[in-house]
This record gives sequence, structure tokens and C-alpha cells, in this order.
Amino acid sequence: MHDVQMLPFSERSSVAHAIAWADRVLPDLDTEDIASVHSDGRVLARTITSRVNVPGFHRSMMDGFAVRAIEIEKATESDPVLLRVAGEIYPGDATPRSMAAGQAVRIMTGAPVPAGADAVIPVEHVHLRESAILIDHPVIAGKHVGLPGEDVACGQCVLEAGRRIRPQDIGLLSSIGINSVSVLRKPRVHLVTTGNELLPAGTTPVDCMIADANSPMLKSLVNRDGGEFTFSGIVPDNPASILEALKVDTDILIISGGSSVGCEDYVPHLLARYGELGIHGIRMRPGSPIGMGMFQNHPVFILPGNPVACLCGYDFFAGRAIRNLTGRGSALPYRRNRIPLGESLKSIEGRTDYVRVQVTADGVFKSSQQGASMLFSAVQSDGFLIIPESAAVVSPGETVTVYYY
Repeated sequence: MHDVQMLPFSERSSVAHAIAWADRVLPDLDTEDIASVHSDGRVLARTITSRVNVPGFHRSMMDGFAVRAIEIEKATESDPVLLRVAGEIYPGDATPRSMAAGQAVRIMTGAPVPAGADAVIPVEHVHLRESAILIDHPVIAGKHVGLPGEDVACGQCVLEAGRRIRPQDIGLLSSIGINSVSVLRKPRVHLVTTGNELLPAGTTPVDCMIADANSPMLKSLVNRDGGEFTFSGIVPDNPASILEALKVDTDILIISGGSSVGCEDYVPHLLARYGELGIHGIRMRPGSPIGMGMFQNHPVFILPGNPVACLCGYDFFAGRAIRNLTGRGSALPYRRNRIPLGESLKSIEGRTDYVRVQVTADGVFKSSQQGASMLFSAVQSDGFLIIPESAAVVSPGETVTVYYY
């Protein structure tokens, strides 16, 4: 296995072509039933139709008095109408008996309106007189009364399949009596990190060894995008070890390191020999050695070992796949703003550039460090902008989109 010959970049793909390739190989996920209260952020697998009306009864929308509108239609300040208070109704009370003529019933917000009443007048709009009230202006029928099915009607489609469930959706599900839902299973994302020079994450660097930064960073990114992350440790730069590490039961495989065409960059060749190498080399900076392929029927994203190139490649390609599968959509998951550029930025036409930037009162400026290995520059920068492959120069004053870290 150690006689592997490295593959040169046969032809670098555009970012758009690489995205299209990755979109085509997204796996189909199984479904699972989970408790509605635990479904936040999950993708609904089946459409939800309500089996009940919400509310299921005529309810008061105010604290006040249930009345017959016709009985106070002629009420004025000079000639108020007197109604006898015939009891109180609270939320949760059983449906009350019919209200007799000349009566009013004190009622609380959310309580059932008694039969015979067709309006609620707020407590602050009446004058209390021991066991009676005086009303000096009319109200129309239906005023402050919630109708059955006013919020949700029985038989109404409330949530479509494919929707990413939000907190208010969970509240709605509870309100219509749905306590479990069918959702797409979270995509399983397994990481293989290669490198003889790597120490476990969090280890103090020593001699010519460096601590693994990509694995914990990628774990956080996968968690952010809704995937289920697994990682089995650092794999040495050895073809047999790497090939064995690829044999995992997963939905998406991410490989960090070994992506280029150096003497120890075995991953693209192994993928070409034992799976499919669909993309190797992308016209972007950083991240040109990024590769993509298939292994054991699941997509593989080969990300560079350099941390910023790894971050960029994840967000553009692997993260996009995970976000699509988890209902988050394909867009980059960063707050963004349109801001004038404060200086000229040069690129190469035909290449996409990912530029770390600082945002000041005078505009957007390129961060001083742009190397693919300079992770601290991503920490210090406010965000990044993307120079598309169609542009060779972005001029001062031109409005650009900044994606905020």
C-alpha cells in the first residue's frame, strides 16, 4: 500500500461546479418519530393536519362581562343600561348554562362564553353597582369573543413536510394535541483527520508537532449545522490506516488533511481507487486542494489540513450539504451586511477568493494575515467577503457583502 502514486490536479473545478456536484450526491435520510417537545430544528417528514379546532369553543378575549349586544344597543351616558351580574366564569370552567335576559356574567380572558351571550365588554368600560353593572355605550355582537377554529380549523394543514421545526411550531403542535412527529433522521457526519505531525486537540505543541485544531473546529461546525458528529481520533499518514478509517457507517464523511498532491497526500488517490473521486482541485483561495467523491455510497468531502482552508471548504461544501439535509438551507449561516469597500482588493479572474476582513467606520478592509494556516486571523477578523470568479479587482467604494463571524 505504500507505493501509492499521487494524483496531480487534472483540472480545477469552479466553485459553482463543485457545489452542483455535491448537491447531486446528497443522501436520502430515513425518518424517525420523536417527541414534539424535542423536535426544535428538525426537518418534518410528514405534513401535519389538525384534528381539532383551536379554540374549540367560544372564548372571551378580555377580562370583563359577557353580555347580549342587543340588550345594550341603545345604552348612552345619559341613559345607561343596568344588567344583573349572574355569576363568574374562569378559564377551564365547564361550558356554563345559558345566560338569561337582563343578565351579565363576569368572565376572564380565555374562559368559555355562556350560551345566550354574544359579546364581551371589558371591565374598565362598565360601572360596578354591587351585584349589577351599568353600561353607557353599545358593543357589536362578536366583540371580544374568539370563535371556534379561529386560530386553527379542524382539517387544516398546519405544517408542511420538509419544514424545519421552530419553537412556535412546537407550541402549535402541542395546542392541537400532537405529542410526537415524524422527522428526518439527523445526518451522521464522521470525521477522519490525518497527519503524522498532529497531536491530540488541546495538547501543548512540542518540537515540530502541532496540536489538532481542525477536529474540534469541525465538530462545532457540524453541531451548528444540525449534524450528528463522530470522530475516532487522528490517523497517521499511512494509506492502509487511512483506508481502514474510511470504512465507517455514516451519511457524510469528512476527511481533514492529505488533500493535496504531496508525497503524503494519499486521500485523493485512495478515493479514486476504492470509491469515486468526483472533484479534486477547486479554483478558490484558500482551499484549492479540496476534493469530493463517494465511498461506500456516501459523499466524501476532502478538506485541507490548513485550518482556514478547512473552515472555508467546510462552509462552502460539506456544511452546505449538512445544512440542506437538516432544513437550514444552502446559504452561508452568517449574519451579513452590505458595506462599502475601503480599499482595492485584487483577485484572479476565474478564481473565487475568501477574504478575511475588518469592518471600520471607514468601510471594509482586508485583514493583514490571509494565509490558509493563519487561524488566529479568522479569530481577529470581523468576518469575510467573497470575491467571485468573475471579478479580478474590487474597487474602493464598491459595496460588498460581509459575512460576520
